[in-house]
Amino acid sequence: MDKTKICITTLEYPPDIGGVGESVHRIAKMLIDNGYEVHVAVFRSKQRLVSDGIRRRASCTTTLQDGVFVHHIKSAIRSNVTEVQDFFSEIYLQLKYLHQRYNFNLFHAFFLNETGYVTTLLAKENDIPIINSVRGNDLHKHIFHPKNHAQIAWILENSDWVTFVSRDLLKRASIIAPSVKLKSSAFWNSIAPINFEQLPTPSLVKELSGIVIGSLGRFRDKKGIEFLLDACVELGKELDVTLLLVGDFIEKEREYWQQQIQQSQIGHRLCITGITSRQEALAYLPHLDIFAIPSVHDGCPNSLLEAMSASRAIIGTRVDAIAEIIEHGVDGLLVNPGNTEELTAGLRYLATQPQLRQKFGAAAKTKVTQQLAPSVEYQNWINVYQRALGRSEAVLLGIIGADAGTRGRGDAEKLISQT
Repeated sequence: MDKTKICITTLEYPPDIGGVGESVHRIAKMLIDNGYEVHVAVFRSKQRLVSDGIRRRASCTTTLQDGVFVHHIKSAIRSNVTEVQDFFSEIYLQLKYLHQRYNFNLFHAFFLNETGYVTTLLAKENDIPIINSVRGNDLHKHIFHPKNHAQIAWILENSDWVTFVSRDLLKRASIIAPSVKLKSSAFWNSIAPINFEQLPTPSLVKELSGIVIGSLGRFRDKKGIEFLLDACVELGKELDVTLLLVGDFIEKEREYWQQQIQQSQIGHRLCITGITSRQEALAYLPHLDIFAIPSVHDGCPNSLLEAMSASRAIIGTRVDAIAEIIEHGVDGLLVNPGNTEELTAGLRYLATQPQLRQKFGAAAKTKVTQQLAPSVEYQNWINVYQRALGRSEAVLLGIIGADAGTRGRGDAEKLISQT
């Protein structure tokens, strides 16, 4: 019997750095373990922007990585400026060629913008079930571009199943496309156990002093680092603190962040590692006293789960999965996003309460081990794939009715990763 063939489309995939790529890799391995044949098609519109003088044909390069067929798709470069519609038209054709070659049974797009539209269009034209996974920015940021709204609504309406990493995202999607309530589920990312004792001592540890407050990731607008800078400057008037940013600012915002750092006058209290390997980034976590994640919106950030795995005392904001995972006063503290005063007060409280930090860290480790284990996410994804494949077959047979809608509504209203 032939294996069911899944084609996942994504903007990034290892060795690319990013949370979406890590999630796709993790899910691909889960699917392989469950007997599926998995293909991952990787493309993004930034690839159409190249230096003057470079010309190339459209291409699709396929490699086999850990049992996953990985297809890197590039559009043609025929002139100094490649229009967006030309890029997506060629990406669509390359995906179509892949489907003609492999005859996929199901498509799955990560991120509504870019991947979601071309994948859903191809799937619907070929009567293949399509899952779309909302990650965060697609509904928190891109939805505010007037040209994106109708496209996003169309993708949501035409998906066979939609997944979300937080209930806030599901709620917003349901407002944009009410039918999403009948064909969706919200559950968190997972994380495999990490042995921090086996990681080497990172290079900048000797430069850290006092209470070390840290955050980890690719820092950009949504991460709320402005408020963390302000809070640490204020706290530094009372206590010896170091703010450690493990990672770096994204290139297009670099000048803004350099300005913010200079204006904050945080000076020697700030330490930025720059881009590091994931192993080195993880190695910094045990050296933090407090892990801060002051995001204004953030889906379900992997860095939060990593900090929980390292038994860190966490202070986060009441947004998305951060507020769903962290229980205020039990395994961390929550403050309102964009509120420097609350963030400062929360950091001050944790900085002066070492026993509480230890208590929160232990509780966070227990939660991430029990409720955010790969086995939990594995079962959630298997359920999603079975529902999407079954829903598609039911639609073809004409048996989707009111009773099916009722079942879907029940699934959408609960966070199925919670135990």
